[in-house]
Amino acid sequence: MVIPSCRSVSLWSWFVEAVQGTLDELGTQLSEVTFVVFDLETTGGSPAEDAITEIGAVKVRAGEVLGEFSTLVDPGGPIPPFISVLTGITDAMVVAAPRIEAVLPSFLEFIRGSVLVAHNASFDTRFVKAACAAHGYPPPANPVLDTVDLARRVLTRDETPNAKLATLARFFRSPVEPCHRALQDARATVDVLHGLIERAGSFQVHTLEELKSFVRAPTPEQQRKRHLADSVPHAPGVYLFEDERGEVLYIGKSTNLRNRVRSYFTASETRPRIREMIGIAERVRHIVCATALEAEVRELRLIGGAKPRYNRRSRFPEKMVWLKLTDEPFPRLSIVRELKDDAATYLGPFTSARQADDARIALHEAVPLRQCTQALGPRTRRAACVLHEMGRCGAPCEGRESPEDYAAHAEAARRAMTLDATPVFAAVAARMERLSVEQRYEEASVDRDRLASFVRTAARMQRLSALTRIPQLVAASPAFGGGWDVHVVRYGRLAGAGVLAKGAHPTPFVASLTASAEVVLPGPGPVHAASAEETECILRWLESPGVRLVEVDGEWSLPARGAARHKARIDLAYRHLDQGRGREGRPLR
Repeated sequence: MVIPSCRSVSLWSWFVEAVQGTLDELGTQLSEVTFVVFDLETTGGSPAEDAITEIGAVKVRAGEVLGEFSTLVDPGGPIPPFISVLTGITDAMVVAAPRIEAVLPSFLEFIRGSVLVAHNASFDTRFVKAACAAHGYPPPANPVLDTVDLARRVLTRDETPNAKLATLARFFRSPVEPCHRALQDARATVDVLHGLIERAGSFQVHTLEELKSFVRAPTPEQQRKRHLADSVPHAPGVYLFEDERGEVLYIGKSTNLRNRVRSYFTASETRPRIREMIGIAERVRHIVCATALEAEVRELRLIGGAKPRYNRRSRFPEKMVWLKLTDEPFPRLSIVRELKDDAATYLGPFTSARQADDARIALHEAVPLRQCTQALGPRTRRAACVLHEMGRCGAPCEGRESPEDYAAHAEAARRAMTLDATPVFAAVAARMERLSVEQRYEEASVDRDRLASFVRTAARMQRLSALTRIPQLVAASPAFGGGWDVHVVRYGRLAGAGVLAKGAHPTPFVASLTASAEVVLPGPGPVHAASAEETECILRWLESPGVRLVEVDGEWSLPARGAARHKARIDLAYRHLDQGRGREGRPLR
């Protein structure tokens, strides 16, 4: 339904008064543009599989609200529970609501002749286009403005940590708090739009045409630095932006170095942080690689070594955290940052100590290992803690549990970490069920996240270990233009790369490549010869279509009852949650 409104925004008054309308000004003044700021609530994230449950829109011009459009929509099927929790829209609320085919004509009439505005606009416009296609309407031809893109252009990460609607609404002091209801979020987006347009005015943006080009326009620094790409070849490899002192500012990789580097000096590069980097850069150094995989691996190694300030990921591979089942008479779980050449069992890597602790708590739910930190031996005697009274520890410190009985617990933990996560999954799932029955949902969600930390890390480690155990693996994939990209992998580390020419005999080529490949020695822990990211890059390539194994020294296998089968269930549950949560924009970069 259409709800008339005369709500106005005072911050536009300065803008309207500032516009004098001379012959020198071209384009449509922003004070004359009619914007329709809209938001949709849906049953999920896919226009092909999900449906609209609510539409909210606000029509504004020169800061004055001309009207509002708001209606619930019957999606034609049940609303998933996690969506109802997120939005507050239930099946009972939409049972008497109109279907989208009844609502769509009114909405299309409401937006006619306007500029559409949405936060993360691609999400909302895809659903509108899908509805139009399903019911015989042409897709809206309205210009579209995305407040996420505009926020990235005019705001820095120091001002707002991300581009979420709630974050921007707080930054611009909107009186409306986003709450995942369509009209409420559309009203908040109106305030965000006005704040962004006010900020864009400081860049001399006063017309709709200027605003649209401003979002994508290259900066003067980008235009002046285009010559830095002139000496970069059309080849796979790694590129390094450096300042006048030779400090590495940013490292990247590409299958076509020249095209990728040139893109940094065009309108397609809109990240404020990268545009800032380009203003400092004075040269671009490049390293040509034989294959795309070699370029990807070299990029990771160079970032980990140089730690460029404008790279966000892969800068500190040495800061990975591990969960260690110690090697002592009564083993315990300890969080460590170093892999030692001992008889201990390791689980990881984790990106933080908190994640490792979550996994440790999940494992303790299934296996009654001691949680004290002091050293214990067969003859050591100490008073038992409260965990013994709770039945969560056999009190080997008091001699109540023999070394043989405790060893069975340690072996169960070792198997859960390396071979079969089922006992942990079952124990934590049972606890979550009990908490849910008692309506202690927040506690259950905490256990869910702990279980996810354990299962996902165990599945990742088992996948990595399958490759890092192999002394040498040689594989090949079809190369662009004929021939083969051939790689030598030793203990999960890329040791050699080359391109076998089309029609050449593979045997002498492979023999020469393996003979000249890097010598890699085995080390302690599941990932010892390379970073986990490097080994994962290699695994992604090995699992890509067309790759053929040439030589495998050893066995490449995963545990039959490994954590991967439980990870699939957990990932599915989180995907459903992300579909409801992932519509507020990506972080500012």
